[in-house]
Amino acid sequence: MRIALLTYRGNMFCGGQGIYAAHLANEWKRAGHDVHVIAGPPLPQLDPSVPLHVIPNENVFGVPHPDWARREHPFRLLSPFNLWELGVSRLGVFPEMQTFGLRLLLRWRELQRKHRFDIVFDNQSLSWGLLGISAAGTPVVSVIHHPLHIDREADFAIDPSLLKKIRRTLYFPLLMQEVVAPRLDRIVTVSEASRREIERYFGIPEKRVPVIYNGTDLSVFRPVEGQAIEADLLFVGRTEDRKKGLGTLLEALTHLPDHVTLKIIDGRIPEDGLVPRFIRRHGLERRVILHRKMLSVPELVAQYSTAKVAVVPSFFEGFGFPASEAMACGLPVIANAVGALPEVVGSDGEAGRLVPPRDARALASAIAEILADPVRASRMGHAARARIGRLFRWQDAASQLVDVFEETLRAAHRRSRAA
Repeated sequence: MRIALLTYRGNMFCGGQGIYAAHLANEWKRAGHDVHVIAGPPLPQLDPSVPLHVIPNENVFGVPHPDWARREHPFRLLSPFNLWELGVSRLGVFPEMQTFGLRLLLRWRELQRKHRFDIVFDNQSLSWGLLGISAAGTPVVSVIHHPLHIDREADFAIDPSLLKKIRRTLYFPLLMQEVVAPRLDRIVTVSEASRREIERYFGIPEKRVPVIYNGTDLSVFRPVEGQAIEADLLFVGRTEDRKKGLGTLLEALTHLPDHVTLKIIDGRIPEDGLVPRFIRRHGLERRVILHRKMLSVPELVAQYSTAKVAVVPSFFEGFGFPASEAMACGLPVIANAVGALPEVVGSDGEAGRLVPPRDARALASAIAEILADPVRASRMGHAARARIGRLFRWQDAASQLVDVFEETLRAAHRRSRAA
């Protein structure tokens, strides 16, 4: 099968979408499919045998004035799309999903004439341009990891002021995604929890949305022998993402003995961001290690072995790579019983503990219980790694998606014959 895999931000350090795209591309290539990745910057790290087509932009979002003009070719900003991105980003709008799809649409005829793709697989841009590609005759399937409405609600919970609500509503392209998603040939998602939210926000019935779990590579994410323990607890993720629940975790730390420590790994922690403010508020400077360095995958794997327990205090996860990666590395996980985390961690208590969301005392109690019993923690870590190997494999995800593609193509052929 000839597959065009779209990802508007392709690098794995941009979040789970980059991890998702790279692994699927590599699995499809190994299975003998002709897969091409079409991506915006920062670009993905792919097997050299996977062709990459770049949809460029000038990366103006979040660049303060006047730094956005200090570049080698400033006059490129005067092209229509770049100028529009510059203008709306000054108002707090994140424009890359919209412009990625529109730029791609302008190149689509050339790309399709050259490569004759059977199917387009969109990594949740849900851009206007996808409607044009579908109308031109190539079926489009998109994955929705979770509706962005959930991110907006998490922001509202942190700061419910009217001004903040206006800014976050402008930031997310919710209207575009609400219009585009139901009009594509097929939507898939990565958990039962996300499937429920897709029906809620997009009006697409659950029975029409297949669940295809993400994978985690056990050959990469594994326990690393000889690593010194540097902290009791480990958090991995984007600390400025309000739905990650860092405030609850840091509050839970205040209910634990002073010797219990936490390491937070995020290469993009602002000096005056959420985490430094919470640490100062709770007086936790001596108990929290901030690891601000951007890590390679081997470095991240090693970091998982420097703690005793991984904590995932998110208010929602469409899947939860930090949970699955920690489990693959042999760590017991304590997570909130929300979103897809019960599906990943399991609800039987064998591989980890689930606690009520936004309950710092319940989180502290679960942490204390596991830290007090190292034998049980080790047993949970072994069960966690076994669970990932049994249920969450990239090979299975890639194969199941191909089944969806084939079904989508058959339906498209039936429609064209009926017409």
